[in-house]
Amino acid sequence: MAHDIAFFLAPDDTAAATTRLRGPGDAFESVTCRFLEPDTAIAEWDMYFEEPSAETPSPEKLYAWRPWPRYVTPPLNDGIEVFALPKRLTRALAGASNAELEALADRWTTRLRSEDGDDMTDDDLPAVLQAVARLATSAVNTGGGLYSWSY
Repeated sequence: MAHDIAFFLAPDDTAAATTRLRGPGDAFESVTCRFLEPDTAIAEWDMYFEEPSAETPSPEKLYAWRPWPRYVTPPLNDGIEVFALPKRLTRALAGASNAELEALADRWTTRLRSEDGDDMTDDDLPAVLQAVARLATSAVNTGGGLYSWSY
């Protein structure tokens, strides 16, 4: 489980890769949270928009989902990961209604609570998702990309 996560805007993969060692910091607009698996969250969000359902996906279905987030920098043994969110997910988040984002946040929270119990993040997950959706809107409007950095 990643301790620190930032979803952030960057003009392209090259710019996103510069965040590898220190995170996006003040250089890129970002949303931070803690104690999540960003790649799993990204896959679940994408699955929700491609196959809408209020039901939480089974772990098998979730881990078999494609496309899985793409690495921007190769993974090393230091635990730092930089992913690009799929373009279709970025567009879906940007175009999502408040009701869709609330339904997704409910499903995501339910899955995390069932898997992590008391160890679940104490972040306000609906607020995190709403903020990531705002970043997605900016990415679509500027032609940039939406990324995640985690450690």
